[in-house]
Amino acid sequence: MPTALADRPAAPSEQPTAGSADGPPAPAAAAEQATRACANCAAPLTDGQDWCLQCGAGAPDSLRTRSPTWRSAAVLGGALAVLVAGAAGAAYAALSKDDGKPRTATATVAQATTPAAAATTPVQPPSGAPAPTVTGKIGTPTTIKPLAGLGAIKAPKIPSAVPTPKGAIVAPSLQHLGGVVTPTVKIPAVKIRKSAKQAPVPAGEAHPEALLLDTNAASTYNPYAYAATNFGDPSLAIDGDASTGWTALVEPANAPKLAEGLVIDLNTARRLSGLTLVTTTPGMTVQVYGANGATLPSSITDPAWVALSSSLTEGKKRTRIKFGGSTATAQQNAKKPYRFVVLWISQAPASAVGTPEAPGRVSVNELELFARK
Repeated sequence: MPTALADRPAAPSEQPTAGSADGPPAPAAAAEQATRACANCAAPLTDGQDWCLQCGAGAPDSLRTRSPTWRSAAVLGGALAVLVAGAAGAAYAALSKDDGKPRTATATVAQATTPAAAATTPVQPPSGAPAPTVTGKIGTPTTIKPLAGLGAIKAPKIPSAVPTPKGAIVAPSLQHLGGVVTPTVKIPAVKIRKSAKQAPVPAGEAHPEALLLDTNAASTYNPYAYAATNFGDPSLAIDGDASTGWTALVEPANAPKLAEGLVIDLNTARRLSGLTLVTTTPGMTVQVYGANGATLPSSITDPAWVALSSSLTEGKKRTRIKFGGSTATAQQNAKKPYRFVVLWISQAPASAVGTPEAPGRVSVNELELFARK
């Protein structure tokens, strides 16, 4: 049976679109479809598709297809300038803070962690010796007992004194004490003035102390105005040194007679018991007088002088002369206080006379006074 001819199916392009009648699509819709094709490969793009799935090109009006403007370039340039200025300012501030002190670079070094297996590996003792006993935990101090086969370890012996190398010069003020050198500071001895040795005192009698005299307490007593060059320095008779002394020239025309002496000014009246005479010219004839008052009597014959001893000749280099005599008057006079005491020399010993060409001298090396108790 012959097939009835029917109308052919419409082509896809001829099929009516939604919202339209049987006629062709509207021109606006066709333009929209044409603008949604890829600009690079002409592949169709759906609504909202910004990238071509065939070539990867951007769709029209996408970010990739938009050309940069001068405003975006200006924004990027300004941000870059701000960053550069901030970096420069920070660098200048860091350099200006440098005060010349050395900087210490601190580096962190990673510590190697010992494997647990290596930390717990026991130490093998020598052959034949028992294994040491280890107590404690990992990470804590461990006490290891000494091996019996190795013997005890002795501490080194410290010498009690530091040995002195040969040829070394050791200061005499250093002492080696227990290995430590301790300097010994020596204080220089202060020379204290002391009087010459006193004459022996009879048994049972108290030994008095010599008076401390001023350095200018002694002077030459020269009432008959002999030349001043005839006499030595009187202060040497009270300086505590028996090797020095006051001297007086023996006039050859009057030898062996003398008429001068050595006087002591105590500045205040004192009660005296006696004196000690030290001389290198023993055998002089001497006598001791005492006087009070504000001034020294002008002559030995002045009644202001009171005899404290009798005239005597002593042949010893050291003599103790005790004040007071055998009479009651002399004893009473000796008990009174006196400011001036003079050792009057009336005659020189024969050994000190000399010759007219080389006159001799007498000497008083030390003169000490003792207070009465």
